[in-house]
This record gives sequence, C-alpha cells and structure tokens, in this order.
Amino acid sequence: MAGKKRRKLKSLAETVAENRRMTMKEKKEKLELQTWSDLPTELLELIISRLTLEDNVRASVVCKRWHSVAISVRIVNQSPWLMYFPKYGNLYEFYDPSLRKTHSIELPELNGSRVCYTKDGWLLLYRPRSNRMFFFNPFTREVIKLPRFELTYQIVAFSCAPTSSNCMLLTVKHISPTIVAVSTCHPGATEWVTVNYQNRLPFVSSIWNKFVFCNGLFYCLSLTGWIGVFDPLERTWNVLAVPPPKCPENFFAKFWWKGKFMAEHEGEILVIYTCSSENPIMFKLDRRNMVWEEMKTLDGVTIFASFLSSHSRTDLSGLMRNSVYFPKVRFYGKRCISYSFDSCRYYPRKQCHDWGDQDPFENIWIEPPKDFSSFI
Repeated sequence: MAGKKRRKLKSLAETVAENRRMTMKEKKEKLELQTWSDLPTELLELIISRLTLEDNVRASVVCKRWHSVAISVRIVNQSPWLMYFPKYGNLYEFYDPSLRKTHSIELPELNGSRVCYTKDGWLLLYRPRSNRMFFFNPFTREVIKLPRFELTYQIVAFSCAPTSSNCMLLTVKHISPTIVAVSTCHPGATEWVTVNYQNRLPFVSSIWNKFVFCNGLFYCLSLTGWIGVFDPLERTWNVLAVPPPKCPENFFAKFWWKGKFMAEHEGEILVIYTCSSENPIMFKLDRRNMVWEEMKTLDGVTIFASFLSSHSRTDLSGLMRNSVYFPKVRFYGKRCISYSFDSCRYYPRKQCHDWGDQDPFENIWIEPPKDFSSFI
C-alpha cells in the first residue's frame, strides 16, 4: 500500500511539473508573439509623450493604435504673432504666421507710446512726452506702471514677465568708448538705479543694441558686434573678449546695422546677420573657446527675429521648422518673409531684404496666450 501511495504521489508530482512546464512554454510562446503594438495604452502614452514632435509624427505611422495615441499626446507649440503699431489711430494688427491670418483690435491704452521690448506675452512701452514707461498685456489689457525715465538713444529690455518677482529691466547708455551707464529697475520700484561702468574693451552702445536674457545674465550686442554682459545679482558689467562674427564684406553695405538680430535658445546665444543680396549667416556664441561658431542648421528650431526682440521655438509645424522668420509680410499681408536652412533660400523668392526702409518700432513679435479665443 505504501508503495502504491508513493507511485501515485510521484505521478501526481510529475503531472503538476508537466503542467507547469506547459504553462511556462505557452506563456513564453505568447510573449514571443506579442509586439510593440500590444503595449498597454497607459504605458504607450507615457513613452510617446516624451518624444519630440518629429519622433511623435514617426511613431504615429506605426499602426492605427499608435497613431491614435500619438495624436492624443502630441503638443505643437504656438508660434509668436507679429504685432503692428499703426502710425495713426488705435487699431493694432496681429499676424499669425502659422495660419497666415491677421487679427485686428483697438488698443487705445497704447496711444502716444512706442514699443521697447516683448517677452512672455508682455509689451514694454515708453511715452516720450511724459517719460513714462509701462508694461501692457494686449491679451488681458493689464497695465503695470514703472517710474519715470528719460530714454534718449538707448534700448530697454526685461528678464521675464513683470508679474514675476524676478523681473528686472535694463538699459545701457553710451557715455564714451570706455564708459557706459547701466540703468536698472523692477516693477514696484520708485526709481531707476544708474551706475557708470568702465569698459575693458571698446563698446559702442546705441539704439541698435540687441538684448537677450540668458542663464540669469543680460547679453547686449553692440553696433560693432561686441558683446557686453550684465550680471543683475553681482551688479557687474563686462565686455567679452570675443571678436565680432566674421562676415563677407558685402554684408556691411548700406543700413548693415539694421540687418542684425540676436536670440536665445536653451542657454545658447544666437546672432543672425543679413544682407539684401545674400543668404543670412547665423552664429552661436561658444563661451568655452570665446569664439563665434557659424551654424549651418538650426536643428529644427525656429527663430522669430525683429529689431527690438527675437524669440525661438521648437516643435512647430513641419514647414516652419529650421527657419528664421523676419518682421516683414508680403502678398497683401498673407505671407511672412522667412529663410529656410533646409533649402537654403528665402520664402517667397526674390524679395527685397533691405531693412533700410523699415522703422524698427513699427512691429515686434509677441507670444500669444494658449487660449486666445476671447481675444479674437
């Protein structure tokens, strides 16, 4: 009897072991048959949401399920709008280059003012008659007043939205080839603070200066191509020992100083030089080697350049990527002039790119809100 029991137990154990082997084999075969398209939806959404726009589009063609998930998590950035300041009246136009559409709105709050700078959807404006400077959000109509300040031949910039406690304004005035006056202010202040700084290198400050705020510092591109840097925390001014970018001689033709633009993208300083008869040249500041490095591509980035301030964007619609958009609109307001680094040409072709006839204060790029339905 004991022997029979042992044989039964052994047989039962062998059956259980065989069932386990079969189950493991079936599971293994099932796993081998599974594909990427069988990933749980939640996991697939998490993976695809971390892709760039370009890779998101690639993933969307794998299968119907991936296409549905890719579309649901795809984020396409909104391009800035080109805001036009009328010579007369209070009707302002906003041109959306992504849709080639113009929106018009009355803004009597801006009467008698000229634009100085834009960032984070805010305008910085100046009234010459009263020396009044103020922030204005054209999408919310919010106004933030600033202390009086007399602007002569100088440009003003600010670091971030005036609603932030970190917002600072900066302007640089030419005193002599070796001395500049740096004036700063912030929302809520009662006066501007001005300090004279000695330049280690010649720095010609003028109304054609270009400003960007990057990595906590203000960078100022001078008329002659030298870069001045102001640290708002240390309150120091320094002219970088970086010779100006090297451009062909024909780039320094009539009104050459109007064809320069500067932007910031993810901590990099970019400068664009244009010439009416040549394609633009773009440089990136190599701060490690203290040289300007010429760029042949923007790697999918789009630059929106204007005289007073410029913006950079990633993840825009396909045709807009790897291009520079300039502050001119042609074909009865239906098309913005752009230059593509992919095809090495302007769109539209054979346009006049001489900036001499353009007033630097007549337009500027501004970031619209995510939901602008109430605005239009």
